[in-house]
Amino acid sequence: MATASSRTDCSNNHGRTSQLHAIVSCAKLKRKKTLFGTAIYVEVTAEGESKKTAKSHSSSSPKWEERWEQRKDPHGRTYYVDHNTRTTTWERPQPLPPGSVVYSFRRVDDRGRIYYVDHNTRTTTWQRPTMESVRNFEQWQSQRSQLQGAMHQFNQRYLYSASMMSAENDPLGPLPPGWERRVDSNDRVYFVNHNTKTTQWEDPRTQGLQNEDPLPEGWEIRYTREGVRYFVDHNTRTTTFSDPRTGKSSVTKGPQIAYERSFRWKLAHFRYLCQVRVVVFIHVKITVSRQTLFEDSFQQIMALKPYDLRRRLYVIFRGEEGLDYGGLAREWFFLLSHEVLNPMYCLFEYAGKSNYCLQINPASTINPDHLSYFCFIGRFIAMALFHGKFIDTGFSLPFYKRMLNKKLILKDLESIDPEFYNSLIWIRDNNIEECSLEMYFSVDMEILGKITSHDLKPDGANILVTEENKEEYIGLMAEWRFSRGVEGQTKAFLDGFNEVVPLQWLQYFDEKELEVRSIDWQKKKKKYL
Repeated sequence: MATASSRTDCSNNHGRTSQLHAIVSCAKLKRKKTLFGTAIYVEVTAEGESKKTAKSHSSSSPKWEERWEQRKDPHGRTYYVDHNTRTTTWERPQPLPPGSVVYSFRRVDDRGRIYYVDHNTRTTTWQRPTMESVRNFEQWQSQRSQLQGAMHQFNQRYLYSASMMSAENDPLGPLPPGWERRVDSNDRVYFVNHNTKTTQWEDPRTQGLQNEDPLPEGWEIRYTREGVRYFVDHNTRTTTFSDPRTGKSSVTKGPQIAYERSFRWKLAHFRYLCQVRVVVFIHVKITVSRQTLFEDSFQQIMALKPYDLRRRLYVIFRGEEGLDYGGLAREWFFLLSHEVLNPMYCLFEYAGKSNYCLQINPASTINPDHLSYFCFIGRFIAMALFHGKFIDTGFSLPFYKRMLNKKLILKDLESIDPEFYNSLIWIRDNNIEECSLEMYFSVDMEILGKITSHDLKPDGANILVTEENKEEYIGLMAEWRFSRGVEGQTKAFLDGFNEVVPLQWLQYFDEKELEVRSIDWQKKKKKYL
């Protein structure tokens, strides 16, 4: 037994002194192995109570786990043996940076595939944790915590009655004055015109009846394939482009008004295609947990038939059971669209340092199930468009052009990679032979530390770029930059999207209008209307 005595003299107003005595019965220096090396601390037992000092790691030379061993081959090259997985590697194993919020361990599944277990979040990932991935994960977690405040502000817009909520969230805008949207006992939507005290199944906004009087008896409004409105007189069995109420023709439009009405018509036409195919009598239930939102949604969406995803959605968060009048579904779309950014899935990345639109991550191939995930995300985005919901973050404009099957041009590259774009512009505007630039029709790409070469044309590695063929080189480089390593992922996304919403339904939109339709149309409509 060790005895320690500490005496402290302190004077007060009465001139008294006090003494402090402590008896230390045991003091031990202990070591504990952690992921970052050996932690050293002291355990002290005094007056029957046990206390431990803070653990200290040696940052200068972190210890390895006992399962690792360093060896040399017959050629003198150093390699490392993992006795746990019975594998070898040329790379020196490194622990995660101290203070990291992620604690991962390497495992091997039944098929011999290596994956990593995050015991902090109880998740797994195929990507080996690095300092960069840890920083990305911490940044994503920070954004996720900030999302709660954004979601609160987002929901403030919908703290109204059902009629007000539908008007604010409807991409067609509010109903005309005197109109009301109702739902009958069979969940069928109809519209009430309080001005004339009549009801109808058709949405007055899709028929162009805003602020207009009802048609004369026996008249009907129809649309041509080009979206031009005409009128049918069933009394005389004739048609005309002139409105019988005003006498104005529907084909005489000024350029600016024509675009405004054209964009409104595109929205109305798309909503019409969705409404005639929606199954309102049967709903589809989606039950998810906030902790495993992505995986729960993936399992349930991929297990359903594509046409079932067009039914009315009934979203339930586990532990928060209640009736869904649209708010839970709206929150589910908003949160899940943010969840796909989780760097643990390695599916998407930001288009640039200052461009927060999403593009497919070429490194997503490290995930063996990445094609299934992209098919799921394609279905999810199509569901958001079909049900008129918004997502948190949109895609890059070149990606929307791919969805519309439009040809990508060099100018499109500026929005996702301005440095690469400026380099190609410099090559186009300068004489590369005078600058002695030795370039070939070949390009190198690095993914997860692995560098691969790609020929832009057959035997491109041996074809020198000259003033005569540099235009071809610029075109091939731009085409490669748009599709580098993401062809399979893009196809899986479009296949999943097309299963729910046929891509032909989007043919009237351009890429900017499709972006507006995907995110918050209420925020951006003033730019286009």
